[in-house]
Amino acid sequence: MQIHVVKPGESIYSIANQYSITMNEIIVANELDNPDQLVVGQALVIPIVGQYYFLKPGDSLYKVASQFNMTVDELAAINNIPTQSVLPIGLRLYIPPSPKTSAAFNGYAESYGGKVSPALEEYVQEHMRSLTYLGPFSYQIKEDGSLQPPPLNNYFNIAKQNNVAMMLVVTNLKEGGFNKDLGGKIVTDTAFQDTLLKNIIEIAQAKGYTDVHFDFEFLPPENREDYNRFLRKAKQQLSKSGLQMSTALAPKTSAQQTGAWYTAHDYKAHGEIADFVVLMTYEWGYSGGPPMAVSPIGPVRKVVEYALSVMPSEKIFLGQNLYGYDWTLPYVAGGDPAEAISPQQAIQRARKYNVAIQYDNKAQAPYYTYVDEQGRNHEVWFEDARSIQAKFDLVKELNLKGMSYWKLGLNFPQNWELLESQFNVSKIV
Repeated sequence: MQIHVVKPGESIYSIANQYSITMNEIIVANELDNPDQLVVGQALVIPIVGQYYFLKPGDSLYKVASQFNMTVDELAAINNIPTQSVLPIGLRLYIPPSPKTSAAFNGYAESYGGKVSPALEEYVQEHMRSLTYLGPFSYQIKEDGSLQPPPLNNYFNIAKQNNVAMMLVVTNLKEGGFNKDLGGKIVTDTAFQDTLLKNIIEIAQAKGYTDVHFDFEFLPPENREDYNRFLRKAKQQLSKSGLQMSTALAPKTSAQQTGAWYTAHDYKAHGEIADFVVLMTYEWGYSGGPPMAVSPIGPVRKVVEYALSVMPSEKIFLGQNLYGYDWTLPYVAGGDPAEAISPQQAIQRARKYNVAIQYDNKAQAPYYTYVDEQGRNHEVWFEDARSIQAKFDLVKELNLKGMSYWKLGLNFPQNWELLESQFNVSKIV
């Protein structure tokens, strides 16, 4: 699988010829709705086995071979060229694929209006083969310790057909937001906990969930140790019932990091207690904040490196967004929130306003600006094949358990193409 960034003057025809494949193969892999109008700077996945490298000034066989962890003799033999020959600029060299890496993948599926939309169910059905876990979002805890379930539609049947484990996601959401008072009650009231855990286990066993996943956010900072005690209690009871237990963690870079989202999340304790954790490594750029990359690679790496200092790599899911944001400028704190958009929508919008897509190499994220029909300036940051490849490389480099997507339903075909070309998806059921 190859990533190609569209240059000025290129067409789907010229790109297909460059890689010796058909135009339709590129159109299908990237779900191009208007292949005759590519956007300059748009990242395409090229569905070939391995990849091609085009020689640039200053390149040598040794330099190229080293870049791809090959010997000069191997590279020369594969491409049927003498090892000592003078090679022309632009020569196409074939690079065979690296062996696939085994990793796990989780996807949260959030519904609105009390039902799973046909489009979301179709999306889940299409990509379920690439998942290890599916987490319908979410079971909400009521004041009496019972749980309000999310709509499930046909998820269990789809999961069974694709050998995917179901994750019972439990949150302290109340009236549309994470509620600190409810969270405090959950982690301090032992009688309430007994009722809650009994209900969770009954639901998990009746429905066929494999993992119970606690996503408790904005807990009171003073309840850090209470949360740890609750998790130990929950883990003991869940294990006796044959269930895994996992947690979602705010993106911290040290044990001393404080704040409403961070203080009560104890990385070291979660790493010791839980079967695995999901690092919520996204939302640096968020709907209420100033324009920036949603998951810039530098801050993401720092969170993972801190997690690795207190827990084993095989317990860590890297959180990954499947969306971007469109901010109306100038940004005003407390003003209108940015609009969430899918990667495909971001490309369509760049085409509509005839602007080129830029790429921030430091953040490893694409972006662009445009002016709308009302004369308002906009700034868009989103994900593309290059940015998701940077995260896949991080998963492989640091031997993480895998990647967890927030959230399914937003169209990003390049992600799934790259995933399937590089990973053997772990299955546990």
